[in-house]
Amino acid sequence: MMSAIAHIFTRRRELKQRFDVARQMTEIEETCIPSYLHPNLAAAAVAWARLFAAARLHRRFAPAGPVLDFGAASGELAYILPPGTAYDFVEMDEGMARSLTEYNPNAGRHSLEELKPGHYAAVFALDSLEHNDDVDSIVDQICPALGSKGVLILSGPTENALYRLGRRIAGFSGAYHKTTIYDIERKIAQRLRLVSRRTLPVGIPLFSVSCWCLK
Repeated sequence: MMSAIAHIFTRRRELKQRFDVARQMTEIEETCIPSYLHPNLAAAAVAWARLFAAARLHRRFAPAGPVLDFGAASGELAYILPPGTAYDFVEMDEGMARSLTEYNPNAGRHSLEELKPGHYAAVFALDSLEHNDDVDSIVDQICPALGSKGVLILSGPTENALYRLGRRIAGFSGAYHKTTIYDIERKIAQRLRLVSRRTLPVGIPLFSVSCWCLK
């Protein structure tokens, strides 16, 4: 199996062929793509670490079955799931959705309204919910899509002083962040039970990555 480092460099090379961050920044700044492709490898490593942390939670806690990726952007999650995992996604940006399905024709695109109750073994919302004003409504739609033993895997920025400083140094505005991961976790806790949670990177709480199940 390809190592995480080899995977990252392979995916960075392929993403660079698809996206010109300097030219397309206005279009893709709300995605993780500029972070994945950041010229500062330490900054890029933090972005990839969140993705791999989410995948580890999936391997540890999720039953076998289909997954849903909310706010999928380029669909990087699909490339590190167990082989044969059925991958569906929700992506509001039409350009991103077309690009994802062009490179991953087996991916199934859905709207929130189309989600089947109890269908998914795992739902991922990775650095995406904080971009929305209507988090409560979205959570109300994705939670029923979990199977009886399914898990929700969540990540997002803490928006603490260290995070804001790092974001500014990395060259991102963050104006599109409507809330913090802590606020989102409190909303999730009203509906689901926390299974596991950690902050990244180690020793510096810039991001929270967590796993939740039905109560």
